[in-house]
Amino acid sequence: MRSLWTESCSIPGFSSLPGDAETEVLIIGGGITGVLCAYFLEQRGIRYILVERNRIGSGVTEDTTAKITVQHGLIYHKLVDRFGTEAAALYYQANYNALKTYAELCADLDCDFEWKPSYVYSMNDRELLEKEAEALRKLNLADHLQDFTELPFDVAGAIRFDQQAQFHPLKFLAAIAEKRNIYEHTHVRELQKQEAITNHGKIRFQKAIFATHFPMDNKHGLYFLKLYQHRSCMIALERAPVFNGMYVDEDRKGMSFRSYKDRLLIGGGGHRTGKEGGNWKELRAFAKRYYPEAVETMAWAAQDCMSLDQIPYIGQYSKNMPGCYVATGFNKWGMTSSMAAAQLLTDLICGETSPCREIFDPSRSMFRPQLFLNAVEAGKNLLTPSRKRCPHLGCALKWNPEEHSWDCSCHGSRFDEYGKLLNNPANGDLKIFCKHKTK
Repeated sequence: MRSLWTESCSIPGFSSLPGDAETEVLIIGGGITGVLCAYFLEQRGIRYILVERNRIGSGVTEDTTAKITVQHGLIYHKLVDRFGTEAAALYYQANYNALKTYAELCADLDCDFEWKPSYVYSMNDRELLEKEAEALRKLNLADHLQDFTELPFDVAGAIRFDQQAQFHPLKFLAAIAEKRNIYEHTHVRELQKQEAITNHGKIRFQKAIFATHFPMDNKHGLYFLKLYQHRSCMIALERAPVFNGMYVDEDRKGMSFRSYKDRLLIGGGGHRTGKEGGNWKELRAFAKRYYPEAVETMAWAAQDCMSLDQIPYIGQYSKNMPGCYVATGFNKWGMTSSMAAAQLLTDLICGETSPCREIFDPSRSMFRPQLFLNAVEAGKNLLTPSRKRCPHLGCALKWNPEEHSWDCSCHGSRFDEYGKLLNNPANGDLKIFCKHKTK
């Protein structure tokens, strides 16, 4: 299934790495994070090479809802409670700077950039909304708590942020990637000290950025404990209302809404990768109930890396990997977080200090309730008998009948019915594989 964005945009192609190479900075991963890193490093005069296993934008970037907003669910009261107002203000500022930079870049690009209000709504928890509004006041931010929305159902209320944005992510990526030093179909198979082994040769580097969605190195950083992955589904409807705003439920299992031209995009049916969820059945039932005249024109799914504390991991990969940097755990807010990550990592590589460095530090405390849940899920899955095992860390694979894939609930790797890798952290296809009919 191809997303709306892939059906309405052509991405420029790049050649494969011709052989051995040497560079100051190696960027691994050609999604929007990696390409933005390349853009900013080039602006600073830093030599870089970006390598992408497939084609740029062909991973999670092409499946995004493409909302650019500082409003990442009802996050600010959590940040204030856990880390204090100063840290919450730094998180806001980093994402506000990202939003502003998108606006500046998109002013000269044909990428359907639009200013839109953003809403987080709750179906039944007014108290939670009021708590978020109170946190926003502590941060000297507008606390637009309102009772009514454009949604076709009643809500307990919604928090509105004005002057947020949406765009066409692949049109933006195509424009920003033009003339960059990018090599496609170049797979980093192994990493050694300041050297990457690819399917086309070796790349010597001084510094490296891991922009691979889920980090590929298991030996350092404990990302296999600090992250899990979450899938959600999308449908595009014609002959449905066009919303002026962008909406998301504060409940992770709820729905999201935005419009693109004459189509309404509805997201939901979410679940941990490898587990059961509502999937498209939930979305289609909703559309049939509220928009019976609408016509579904497209359906696709997205996968997101979720951190332990709802804050991305952006910074040094680990204390034992000097000169290596990572950006991951965007918690469903990949567009804004990608820009914030590219700006922060560029500063770090250039030796500059950043006030938001500590809030995103990947080495911050891991002691969060989600760590226990991740460990339990991994342990349970490792003990599950199955002939199909994930090559990442050996967890059992489960057949996903909705998407015809083999999914790992430990860390989110996915493979098609023939064993071809669909989503990492696994770094290759299944070597020995039979179709699901023989499972």
